[in-house]
Amino acid sequence: MKQTTFFLIILLALLLSACSGGSISPEGEWTLVSYGASAAPTPALPDVETSINFGTDGEVGGTVGCNTFGGEYKVNGEQVTFSGIFSTLMFCEGTSDQESAVLAILSDKTLNFSISGNQLTLISEDGASIIILAKK
Repeated sequence: MKQTTFFLIILLALLLSACSGGSISPEGEWTLVSYGASAAPTPALPDVETSINFGTDGEVGGTVGCNTFGGEYKVNGEQVTFSGIFSTLMFCEGTSDQESAVLAILSDKTLNFSISGNQLTLISEDGASIIILAKK
């Protein structure tokens, strides 16, 4: 009887460990660190609110300058697909280049992503564009 119970406990532990591994998620709030060309990313503007929030409900939103944006995202393995990205259209001197570049990378695209410690990296499928975020 003890041997059967021990075997069942081991089997259960193996099944649980197999089910729990493998999937990562960008859920949570992140601060923009840098963006742009993968070979030479541009640092985020200092003293400018730049956060992106990946909700548990598949919605994404935040600000990458003075305008807010929103939309939807879906994770499939190590890829995230953005859709329906929209933003407010206020003119804000000094932040428009950053806003345009980040939103262009996100808008209706599928990006590869990885999480290492407190850093989320989004990379275009062709590897040319990158967004680096830090956990807030």
